[in-house]
Amino acid sequence: MAEKIRLMALILIISILTLTPKIYSESGRTIIEELKDKAPKVFLDCWRCDRDYIRKEITYVNFVRDRTDADIHILVTDENTGSGGNKYTLTFIGRNQFEDMEKTLTYSSNETETWDEIREGMLEVMKKGLFPFLMKTPIADLLTIQCKQDLEPTAVKDNWNFWVFNIRLSGELEEERSKRATQFNWDLSANRVTPEWKIQLGASGDYKEDNYDYEDYSIKSISKEKDLRGLFVKSLNEHWSIGSWIEASSSTYSNIEAHYMVAPALEYNFFPYSQSTRRQLRCLYRIGFHSVNYIERTIYDQTKENLFNESLTLTLEIREPWGSASTSLEGSHYFHDLSKNRFELRGFLSVRIFKGFSINLNGRYDRIHDQLSLPIGGASLDEILLQRKELATNYEYSIDIGFSYTFGSVYSNVVNPRFGGRSRYGRYR
Repeated sequence: MAEKIRLMALILIISILTLTPKIYSESGRTIIEELKDKAPKVFLDCWRCDRDYIRKEITYVNFVRDRTDADIHILVTDENTGSGGNKYTLTFIGRNQFEDMEKTLTYSSNETETWDEIREGMLEVMKKGLFPFLMKTPIADLLTIQCKQDLEPTAVKDNWNFWVFNIRLSGELEEERSKRATQFNWDLSANRVTPEWKIQLGASGDYKEDNYDYEDYSIKSISKEKDLRGLFVKSLNEHWSIGSWIEASSSTYSNIEAHYMVAPALEYNFFPYSQSTRRQLRCLYRIGFHSVNYIERTIYDQTKENLFNESLTLTLEIREPWGSASTSLEGSHYFHDLSKNRFELRGFLSVRIFKGFSINLNGRYDRIHDQLSLPIGGASLDEILLQRKELATNYEYSIDIGFSYTFGSVYSNVVNPRFGGRSRYGRYR
């Protein structure tokens, strides 16, 4: 009898030891799943982000496809920096239970960083921005804080004094039985950007040559462009800036052998410059002097001339949770003949009309009455077809319209890289 009791006790102990980890594991998994179900819904509003990478690394929130389903809207905007990189501004906008919360963080990359380093840096900033929101949810019980070792503050010494230099060279050769195309480009730049000054210097050149041989007909077409340019801008305060452009250039397309230009300018931003990643309304006035030598005599019987002109540009740029919009309106004229003028309108609009439905509009319209460099001899048929010479016109416009509608599951957490990305359409490979 005693042996039976000991045997039953042993079986009971073994059963408990065997089942306990399973029960604990299932209980723990259930708790985690419940917490994940209650985790904040996040909408990532970023054009240049690696969404798959972010979803794989941040698994403690639920990513959704539409901002109206989100508890946290992450709006990412970017602008160029003086080092040739980008400054990314991440705005975390609370919705629903986080209605009164909003946080803004920034991350700056430089031109020498790889895409992997950039996305890793943005990921760390994104995690920091989500932290205050997560602390108000049950997920907070699963979070831990790690603090890196404190570093002694040291003064930053820049041996280059904020100057950034860049050299770009590219060449292209394309050939088939009846066609050969050659293109060569080069570009040199030196930029210095500080809160007080913005200096951009550069030089570039472009050479294009096309050769066509079809039966007894042969065409050889060459175009060349070169320019030396500079921009100097001084910050006056949060709304005003003053500066100047300088340029020396030549272009076979525009019938210009040599063009020298200097144009001082004054700009006013109705919004503080510190808000430039979200909104800008800039008014820019520029007055310029131009000394021009033409390759061929122009339709106005000129081989060279000195000209004065002025322009006024109004630019609006907005990036908000509902979408983004930008428009630019510019008018210019020459002083020697006010009828030689130009009117330019540019616009871009990307808006989410309702859940899952967005529309994109992009267009421009130019009213042109200032083509002073047109050659009196016009252009040959070859030059017209190959776009080697500027043609007379009094207007130019283009418009692009597109929309997209997405519906179905609101969640977008899962990443599956098998068989590559989106499906390919067209010819079999």
